[in-house]
Amino acid sequence: MSSLQSTLVKSASISGSSLHTGEKVTLTLHPAPPGHGRKFKRKDLADEPIIEANIEHVKTVERSTTIAEGSVKVHTVEHILSALAGLGVDNALIEMDANEPPIGDGSGQPYVELIKKAGIVEQTAPRAEFHVSEPIFLETKAGSIMTIVPDAAFRISCTQVGPDGRFTQYYSTEITPEIYEKEIAPARTFVFYEDVKPLMDKGLIRGGSLENAVVVRGESVLSKEPLRFREEFARHKILDIIGDLALFGRSIKGHVIAIKPGHGANTDLARALSRQLARKMALVPPSVTPKDGDVLDVKDVMKVLPHRYPFLMVDRVVQLSESMCTGIKSVTINEPYFQGHFPGHPIMPGVLQLEAMAQVGSILLFKNANVAGKIGYFMSADGVKFRKPVMPGDTLFIEVEVLQKKRVIVKARGRCLVNGEVVSEAEMMFGIVDS
Repeated sequence: MSSLQSTLVKSASISGSSLHTGEKVTLTLHPAPPGHGRKFKRKDLADEPIIEANIEHVKTVERSTTIAEGSVKVHTVEHILSALAGLGVDNALIEMDANEPPIGDGSGQPYVELIKKAGIVEQTAPRAEFHVSEPIFLETKAGSIMTIVPDAAFRISCTQVGPDGRFTQYYSTEITPEIYEKEIAPARTFVFYEDVKPLMDKGLIRGGSLENAVVVRGESVLSKEPLRFREEFARHKILDIIGDLALFGRSIKGHVIAIKPGHGANTDLARALSRQLARKMALVPPSVTPKDGDVLDVKDVMKVLPHRYPFLMVDRVVQLSESMCTGIKSVTINEPYFQGHFPGHPIMPGVLQLEAMAQVGSILLFKNANVAGKIGYFMSADGVKFRKPVMPGDTLFIEVEVLQKKRVIVKARGRCLVNGEVVSEAEMMFGIVDS
């Protein structure tokens, strides 16, 4: 797989019924800029809200993976995310006019065909990769075991075990776009007959049928066609693992070893990877340059921002694209506000975390040449939340993403993280005026 990010050449759509809600839905894939990632857009709702496909937004994992932000939900995201990740598409906007993607035939093949119809193109930005440096082992109460160990490639070995050991299957493969398309994408979702009624009683699989799922009854397989692979169930579990781990947000170099996996265990592993990444990032001093996107040192930052000591809240920018900016602030005991803000209990004031977000937002705004000679005024902040205290010695990662831009008004979402955990967040409004 290339070391560069990729997106789609053009938009493409697919329509059909969803598995769990049974609703009719049209899903359209759109190209997206570098650093955008994979995001869902609910076109059917007011203001057409967008939800980023990341592990922090996972809400429920019963028979499928649901992400949500506030009251906005997207159900059963794993198949479309699996196809995008499996084919190496880093940046895409997934637009839907309902809350769940179409199920198709229950496999990832319809989405592979959709992506190939849209076309894939490389972008100039480097792909964000994560090399597993130490083993991770997880075991759930339901009996799932998930392990990931270092490997030069992305590889998955999966053992699927049904009730009473029925249809125990094993499959192991490296994951490349070519292998994914041929060996993984065609594998269909399946359900054991004794699970059907309990799922229906919970309001799930309303759109389920033999057209989009394989049903196992006793030792028999009920299906519109024979099994596509001898290990089709294990291969579909690998498809789900790829989709759920796509919520980690980075291309993985490591070997996943899964026994009786499920969406809960898969997403637990994605969270564990996020924690391992956070520990690595916490050890990286600001002077070290990551390889993702444009980088600005403090001299470059001061060329963009008018702020100076003691009000400059950005030491370095480690990622800068058209829609996303990540800055770093090293919090030390020498900060001037520690002398007067809760003496004896030094914590970084929340309002200064908000100011740090605003400064990173200003850097993001002024990446565009058409705002040269202007200045960004911080106009308002909504949904401000301070979740955890920031102490001396912490490294504050400040992420800001543009949500909407209308001539001289820009709306953005910001958040501050320490060791991968969100410590504060807000939605901000900026006005661009003459300097």
